Amino acid sequence: MPSQKVLEEKKQIVAGLTEQFKAAVSGVLVDYCGLTVEQDTKLRNKLREAGVDYKVIKNTLARLAAKEVGFDELDPVLNGPTALAVSMNDEVAPAKVIADFAKDNDKLEIKSGFLDGKVISLDEIKKLADTPNRETLIAMVMGSLNAPASKLARTLQALIDNGVEPADIVKPAAEAPAETPAEEAPVEEAPVEAAPAEEAAPAEAPAEEPAAE
Repeated sequence: MPSQKVLEEKKQIVAGLTEQFKAAVSGVLVDYCGLTVEQDTKLRNKLREAGVDYKVIKNTLARLAAKEVGFDELDPVLNGPTALAVSMNDEVAPAKVIADFAKDNDKLEIKSGFLDGKVISLDEIKKLADTPNRETLIAMVMGSLNAPASKLARTLQALIDNGVEPADIVKPAAEAPAETPAEEAPVEEAPVEAAPAEEAAPAEAPAEEPAAE
């Protein structure tokens, strides 16, 4: 029977995995069996550079954590060697780095994944991996804003086809210029307010003439 210390350690691991499942915007589970130490190190470095957290997990503990957050669809894939790659702020990074690495390393197998609190299929993971990252998306949209309307339409349609909602990217960019005139308006009005004050002084002079008599 496991000691109290071992049980407590397992509880902490489950709690940590549960928090990762909840906090991460996306994640990918992989079977890393067959990778050499050199290949594994290279993969870890690429994921670290992309801001993705990667670690080997125990299936029994991951299953408990997955159940806590409603990821019951992960249960069938939680067997054999399993590693988890998650990102807290980039929906695309885990799938993109893993998929790109798997192209040249067929021993790395994608098991499943999740996005914005929902488990997604392998096809959806592949589509996510083919989606440009956030910086590229912003550059694409901003570049198209100064181009003909037809090019902007094609760019937005390409994002939609890749499962990306461009509204959240276009909206901040469209709102930013609108704030500038509002802030500059008081500066332009300042000289207009000074003019009446200068004209008021001559108007008082005739009132002093009767006092002189």
